[in-house]
Amino acid sequence: MIKYIYLLFTAVIFAIYYIFFLPPLFSETLTLFFKVIPMICFIVFVALTDRGSNDAYKKWLLIGLIFCTIGDVTLRWFIFGLSSFLIGHIFYIIAFLQIKKVPTPKTATLLLLLFGIVICGWVVGNIIKSGDLLLSVAVITYIAIILTMAWASFQTASLTVIFGALFFLLSDSILALNRFVTDIHYSSFLIMSTYYTAQILFTISVSKHFANRKKMLE
Repeated sequence: MIKYIYLLFTAVIFAIYYIFFLPPLFSETLTLFFKVIPMICFIVFVALTDRGSNDAYKKWLLIGLIFCTIGDVTLRWFIFGLSSFLIGHIFYIIAFLQIKKVPTPKTATLLLLLFGIVICGWVVGNIIKSGDLLLSVAVITYIAIILTMAWASFQTASLTVIFGALFFLLSDSILALNRFVTDIHYSSFLIMSTYYTAQILFTISVSKHFANRKKMLE
């Protein structure tokens, strides 16, 4: 991790710039450029970590990061962007199952289920009122997948992974509420700060995974 720490430092700097200091009059292309730089740093960091390894956790999480980056770029076409993030979450689920250590606690399962019911009823209820049934189905599917991703994260017994998944769930929930229910003050800050936090935690988890594996082999 220390070897490539400059990539994480670069990601944090650009994330802070994008969230707090990016001029509002920038072109859409330039805005997207600054938005994905942190993600590119995360992808390169994971790719370089234990380079040459065919480790399943690293491979699937890396693919998840790539699809989330595609989602960042294409979210202006909402369904396409949503589909990219959905695929990314599926790969995160696969990654987490590679390092499964414990069953998901029943309390966590119940709380995630209750949260899903509330957020789904709130968000999808508003979409159905608009008459867009296709979008309703897409959002229901997405909510189910991201809740499954959060549920699977608990099976890793890694606080880094669990908090990453919960931050991602929070980010997407704020985005959905802001887009379909009501305007949320400082929504852009809340969405992107929790999103980047989730992705950097997932990225760090790869380095921690290899460190733990080496300790076990010593």
